[in-house]
Formats: sequence, C-alpha cells, structure tokens
Amino acid sequence: MTRFTSALLILGLVYSGSSFAERSSDISKAREALAQNEEDNTQEKSLEEVFEATENRYSLMKKGQSSMNYSLSYSYVADQRLSVEIANGGVRAFDVNPSNTHTLTNNISFDYGLKNNLTLGGTLPLVAKYDSADNISGTGLGDVTFNGRWQPWAYVPGELTKTVTGSFKTHTGDSPFETISGKKLPTGSGYYSLSGGMSISKVVDPVMLFGSSSLSYGIPVKEINQVRDGALLMEVHPGASLAFSGGFAHSLSYDVSLSMSFQGSYTDKTTYVFKDSGGSRSKAAAQASMSGVLNFGLGIRVSPKTITNVGVGFGMTEDSPDILLSLSMPIDVNGLKAKFMPADAS
Repeated sequence: MTRFTSALLILGLVYSGSSFAERSSDISKAREALAQNEEDNTQEKSLEEVFEATENRYSLMKKGQSSMNYSLSYSYVADQRLSVEIANGGVRAFDVNPSNTHTLTNNISFDYGLKNNLTLGGTLPLVAKYDSADNISGTGLGDVTFNGRWQPWAYVPGELTKTVTGSFKTHTGDSPFETISGKKLPTGSGYYSLSGGMSISKVVDPVMLFGSSSLSYGIPVKEINQVRDGALLMEVHPGASLAFSGGFAHSLSYDVSLSMSFQGSYTDKTTYVFKDSGGSRSKAAAQASMSGVLNFGLGIRVSPKTITNVGVGFGMTEDSPDILLSLSMPIDVNGLKAKFMPADAS
C-alpha cells in the first residue's frame, strides 16, 4: 500500500516530569511557589514515519537533519488555595481561598540530529496565566528546556524501539520566589531540574503502541528571603517526581488517525524552610501528590508534508488539570536543513 500513514497526538507527553510537579502549585501559597520507494513497502513503516513526525523522542532523525515544531496548549485548574501563618516556630492554616487558573502555553521546539542515534533539542515556552478568582495574571517566558534522546540499540522492524531520554530545565520564567504573592502569577517553577528516563514503541499493524517513564529531580533553592505571611521563605527543596505514560494510535485512513493515552506522575513532598521574626527556623512540607490525565488525539494531514494534531485531555485526580487542550504542527523554515547540515553529511 502506497504511503498509508496517519497522524497521532500524545497530548501531555511534551510535558516533562517537572511539568507535572507544577500542576499542584495552586493548592497553597507555599506550593504556589511552587512535551513507492523502499521506505513505503509496508504500512508498518508508514506508521513509524508518522510517529517520528509527531513525537521525535521515539524515533531519532538522521545525522544533520533538523526540525522545528510549534504547539499551543491550554489548561484549566479549579482548586482551593491554603494560606499559612508562621507563629512560634510552627505552621498553622488560617484561610482557604478558591483558585481558577487558566494557562495558555506556546512552545517552539527545535531538534537536531547530532548523530544517527543521538538527537539534541530545546523548547522555548511563552506562557500566559490568568486567575479569574483573584483577577491576577502573569505573562512572559517560561522555563526553557534542553533535551537529548539516545538510541543505543539499532531499530529492528517488528521489535520494540527503545530510546533513552534526558532533559535539563532552567528557571528562565518568572520565579514564584521573586513575584509578589497576590499581585502577579509566576510563569516558571523557580528552580532547575534534571530528568532521565526511557521510552518504547512498537507497531502492531495497523496500531502503534507506545509508553515512557522518567524520573525528575528538582535542585534545591536557597537564600530566597521572600516574605510570606509574616515570615521569610528561606529555602525550597522540591520533591522528586516519577512520570509515566502509555497509549496507542490507530490509522483510520491516509489522512486521519486517532490516539488515546494515559499519563500520570507521582511527586514526593516538597519541603519549605521559613524564618520568623525572632530568627527561628521552621519547616513545612507539602504532601505528596498524584496526577493522572486521560488524553484523546486526532491527527489530520493538511498537506503532503504537514500533519496537524489536535487533542483534549481530562484530569482524573484532584492534583491534575481539569481540562487540557492542544494543537501542534511542524514549522517549515527554508534553508534550515542546509544551514545545519554538516559538510560530510549525506
């Protein structure tokens, strides 16, 4: 069959494990601080091509190849935010306020094949947030992420494709440790984080199965000196986060495909160190949290070389976004490939 392909969307897999940690940032003020030729002989090969076009982490590009992608996502979180007061070296709750946060994120990502089995890339997020309950907002650059994907084992048709992944998230966005609470919403997490994991995929014609898992570690932040409810927030020790996901995509026709996936994460408790007016230090810990989102995607071929993906996700736990919407498509830049193609690349 000639180029029988489809598109798929794995909404939410673009989020790194640290992205899941941010989903509960509105539960409390403290936690508020807190992604016909040889190659056309089989439908299986066609599905692999579509999977590569949609989610590069599962299929690496050849040496010298480069690509850009644009994605737009929207999330809505309705929650209760807990205010805290530090007194006599202890932490006690004294008020609970509603929070309704709308987040719009524009991601521009770039990938470059350093070797046939090694791809490097980065993501530039532009974030806009609005809390309709408190009528406050925040816009600006989010946390820029650098990532790498390494395929230590050569791809064998019909077998599992295994890829090792790693990423480093900066804190280029507006830090919640620097913004004034109640005046502006932060666009970043406020701390650096590292993550590593593995993803797998397999074609069971005409279905593509996929899954991944990763572990993230947030680097502690010290010497913050931020006033919060009558005390100084001095240090934040983010909890480690374990993220996992899995699902499938099914070809309906040459131009259309459907996908369904589940993504979840478990985040260990985050510890905050406060100093009161008397100079005494105390610790407060946010409880561990669990997030789960069920995603549905639709892939549509809008041109011979362009696949557009749209999707919707629904939160399944208290710590998950209530609604997730997304749109993604490749960016075709003339001369980009030639500019980055090494002289000895074929």
